[in-house]
Amino acid sequence: MSPKKLKFAVGAVLIVGAITYLISTSISQTSMYFVTVSELAARGVSYSNTELKVKGNVVRGSINKDPQDYLLLNFSIEDKENNDQSKHLKVQYKGITPDMFQDDGEVVVEGVIKDGVFHANTLLTSCPSKYEAEKQAGKSHPGGITPYELKKPELKWILSLLMN
Repeated sequence: MSPKKLKFAVGAVLIVGAITYLISTSISQTSMYFVTVSELAARGVSYSNTELKVKGNVVRGSINKDPQDYLLLNFSIEDKENNDQSKHLKVQYKGITPDMFQDDGEVVVEGVIKDGVFHANTLLTSCPSKYEAEKQAGKSHPGGITPYELKKPELKWILSLLMN
């Protein structure tokens, strides 16, 4: 093998190795488990101090805002299909609450479990299904922007511009 081909082979191996290393480290840093409340209750201990995304519905009447710190919010979530009290997850979130956050609303929280409480650093809500049905029917939901319709210029207006 000539020295030129050897240099090329070594360079190619180094580049492929560097790219593989960067991809594997970025995936491991951004990946997290996505579970439901029931799945978390079934394997709760194994997820302690692990970054998680948990999907559930807000338990009716569980929203408690701290009067001393308006950004601190405590609530519980559950699986909609499973209303077992033991499968509720207490959540503590500090931050701005999304507009669609409400009782029985579907949420996804991201964070870690410490001492039996899920400390969320992200709170996401989803659009209620009634808006999705309206969207399929061609209606826009509240706050939606209606499409701007361009009006064709009238012939009289164009002629008046040309005559002047």
